[in-house]
Amino acid sequence: MQFGSKIFSTTVATGIGVIIFCLIMAAIGRGMGDTYAIFLLPLSQDLGWDRSNIASIYAVYIAAMGIFSPLSGYLFDRFGGRFIYVFGIVCLGTGYWAAGHLAALWEFYLCLGLLTGLGAALIWQVPGQSLISRWFDKNLGIAIAFVYAGYGFGILILAPVVHLLIDNLGWRLTYQQIGLAFLCLLPLVVLLPWKLIERGAPENPRRTVSGRAQGGYSLGSALRLPVFWVMFIIYFLTAFAIFGVSIQSVAYLVELGFGELEAAGAFGLAGVLSFAGMFITGVAAEKFGRSLVATISYSLTILGVLGLAFLQLVPIKGLVFLWVIPYGLSMGARGPIIATLMAKLFSGRGLGAIYGMTMMGQGLGAGMSAWCGGLIYDFTGGYNFMFCISIVSAIICIALFWFSSEIRFGYLKIKEP
Repeated sequence: MQFGSKIFSTTVATGIGVIIFCLIMAAIGRGMGDTYAIFLLPLSQDLGWDRSNIASIYAVYIAAMGIFSPLSGYLFDRFGGRFIYVFGIVCLGTGYWAAGHLAALWEFYLCLGLLTGLGAALIWQVPGQSLISRWFDKNLGIAIAFVYAGYGFGILILAPVVHLLIDNLGWRLTYQQIGLAFLCLLPLVVLLPWKLIERGAPENPRRTVSGRAQGGYSLGSALRLPVFWVMFIIYFLTAFAIFGVSIQSVAYLVELGFGELEAAGAFGLAGVLSFAGMFITGVAAEKFGRSLVATISYSLTILGVLGLAFLQLVPIKGLVFLWVIPYGLSMGARGPIIATLMAKLFSGRGLGAIYGMTMMGQGLGAGMSAWCGGLIYDFTGGYNFMFCISIVSAIICIALFWFSSEIRFGYLKIKEP
């Protein structure tokens, strides 16, 4: 009895430790990337570039994160956690440090776009979701929701820090200091007990003995299933609904008369709420159904976009909460729903690569929407057309959640090969 209790307590402690680690990786890998909204105006003012050029740097970053996600899944399935997390932190730290020394647009594309996008892909959703699925079965949705909430947690912590550093050091030194701070994490990551972390909980059906998953769907077999492409499209359109608006939000508020600190604070508060929204959505989807909870979440996105647009008519600072609250609660909130479903449908040797491929949809959608938002601003001098695109994308996603029986009920019509 005592021996069994000891095993149970060790398993619980290790599982909680894996959640905390993945949450921290999400915070620095993804949360830091979205603080680019705070860098947008300083970069534009210092470099004198058009808004579309400045926004295109973020577009390259977010697209690279998606495009490299299948590679992240393959490397995790093939080489394991220590390799992929060390590689990812090196890419992030080097990319952000180098960003403080750049001058040409192509250099920003390379370092702040491709390199940090690769780093984020390597340490955020794909390996985190794969690790968590080995430690949690019954409460998998809740565990994944915690990890996704790391994105909001990162914005919560990093947004005010970044704003303070830019005010005191300038954007160049800020990027350099952040890059060095990330590189300092390397020894801690290297020394983690990766064999234990990768093995999983003893009672979990997705547990591995060697640290490498066996059986289940391969990427090739998953690509032949319609539900995979429904998930891919959902990720693409969800990103289109969110990122074209969010990356321009701080600059938009400043143009309406908000102070830079107030605008950054509103963005940071949205990040705080996304922390809660991702967790609540992940838990609620398990209890009340994916399609219903997703519909409510997308409706909040639509309300948030309408609230942001309404500020043009009535630019009262207190009304910013018409955007912050619904939009913040919905940012990233659909991720835990799809990630949990994929872990259940595609568990096995190809889960990392399969999940990484769907993440490519998110990266492409986010990159295109971020670039389109800047381009629309340069051509029209405003954001209204981007607001319309965001709303239409969210409505289509609602329809897709109800269209697919696999998503509604959580099972595949075709048995695994």
